Amino acid sequence: MILNKYLSLSSGIFLAICLTGCAVNTLQDSTATQLQIREIQSREFDTNNTKLVMKSMMNVLQDEGFIIKNAVAELGLLSAEKNIDVENKGTAFLLCALQGNAARWSKQQVLEASANVSEFGNKTRVRINFQTKTIDNFGCPKDIQTLNDPQYYQLFFDKVSKGIFIQEQNI
Repeated sequence: MILNKYLSLSSGIFLAICLTGCAVNTLQDSTATQLQIREIQSREFDTNNTKLVMKSMMNVLQDEGFIIKNAVAELGLLSAEKNIDVENKGTAFLLCALQGNAARWSKQQVLEASANVSEFGNKTRVRINFQTKTIDNFGCPKDIQTLNDPQYYQLFFDKVSKGIFIQEQNI
């Protein structure tokens, strides 16, 4: 009887550890309001040259490994994506051994960027958002999250500011 209680308790602990290990790191803060999210994703630059800002953004994105998918200066539209291999060969092998041909695992992560650049008086206003999609080995989306980390956006905008400065100085 004591052995059954012990096995039941240890099984429960093992299950809790397994479930904790499988927890997904969420990128979206569900407590943030839409206005707070917009504030994180937006920045104004002290130039009304929207093409210069777009060019700087494209340079930063390309430096970060993104591929520019679409850029329309007249509309201030910019979209790009970056593919990251996230496949764990050990996990893939284990899942195939346990589940056979039906096994599914994370294979690729796609980080997408979508930006709106517009003139705002004598400044340029930018709003960019980043979204991650995790794709499984069958090519189907497993998880889609909007990135709302203020530090990530701050670093991106800092790089864009430096890029604008470099382009204005013809360096």
